Amino acid sequence: MTKELRPGAARALFLSTTAFAVSFALWGLVAALAPTFAQAYGLSAKSKSLMIAIPVLLGSVGRLPAGMLADRFGGRKVFSVLLLVSAIPAIGIGLSNSYAQLLWLGVFMGIAGTSFAIGVSFTSRWFTKDQQGTALGIFGMGNIGQSVAVFGAPVLALWLSSWRPVFYIFATITLIWGIVFYLFARDAVSTVKPKTLSENLDVLRRSPLAWVLSLFYFITFGGFVAFSIYLPTLLRDLFKLTPADAGARTAGFVLLATLMRPVGGMLADRWGGANVLTGVFVAIALLGALMGCPFMPTFTVGALGAAAALGLGNGAVFKLVPEHFPKETGTVTGLVGAFGGLGGFFPPLMLGVVRDATGGYAIGFILLALSAIVCLAVNYFVFIRNSRTILPAATAQVSR
Repeated sequence: MTKELRPGAARALFLSTTAFAVSFALWGLVAALAPTFAQAYGLSAKSKSLMIAIPVLLGSVGRLPAGMLADRFGGRKVFSVLLLVSAIPAIGIGLSNSYAQLLWLGVFMGIAGTSFAIGVSFTSRWFTKDQQGTALGIFGMGNIGQSVAVFGAPVLALWLSSWRPVFYIFATITLIWGIVFYLFARDAVSTVKPKTLSENLDVLRRSPLAWVLSLFYFITFGGFVAFSIYLPTLLRDLFKLTPADAGARTAGFVLLATLMRPVGGMLADRWGGANVLTGVFVAIALLGALMGCPFMPTFTVGALGAAAALGLGNGAVFKLVPEHFPKETGTVTGLVGAFGGLGGFFPPLMLGVVRDATGGYAIGFILLALSAIVCLAVNYFVFIRNSRTILPAATAQVSR
């Protein structure tokens, strides 16, 4: 960010990034303690996968309406309410005594996952267009909350000799930060009239490009979410690691992917988002196949490489969103973010089914590689080959 920031922009970025981290930590809490729940309730692989994926569902489909609410009522109010409300089911899980209760409460705790769309709407308004890429890249580093959950939750549960206080602790932090955000955050002054629901949805009806970007985020962010919530279970299952060891390795995956996200945005600023995505999809295809080998050294190389590629891809996709939709960034962000969250919902279910059917996970990783190849082809035909026509059209739209 080369230009001078608006007064209050740095504080807004700090508050939104930390609020995103807190909500994301809560969102990933069930997955972080999945091995503990699996042992306590005697769950099969499919049951574990469903438990892990359930919180992702509401967090995914809720991103589009959450983004619209933030655009209409302001990110300060909506983000504060989100933090306060999402703490309630977390407390409920701490009091639960069955797998069924855990599933139902997990659905409602998934509301914490809608925070991404709210935070983008809140943060982007504080920065000029040439500052938004870096600002949103920094905001996206709130993904680190997932790392805090997958590493910290098992350690806390072991230290406290129970998983229940862990949910009370994370819920308390979320409640406190909801109050802090409401008291200290401020919405940027805007003269733009909030759009109606029909106006917001119109761009989704008339622009196939929004759905293409949603497909890309389904793979990049969806892959990040899927691995971050399922790796603790997968590592224990495949390599017989302790919960703390599996959590630490998953935290490393999340940390690397998070740190690479702003790098992806900066590389996209320099060479173009579509060009960066070309390398990302090639890497995911190769590394996905490598992860299919059930050996710790090859799996580790594949997982860390995939973390870096997925992080780069996340940053590159959100460079393309405001570039091609300068007037509808919030709405398209909600759509793209929703598909990214759904991309984290289905793979854990698929991996559980594959595990029960075959006794391993290789087929699941092969499907990941094939999905990346499909995205590589779409990226070429939509962006790379037609860049001479798409980019001038986008530029003309910006000038208008």
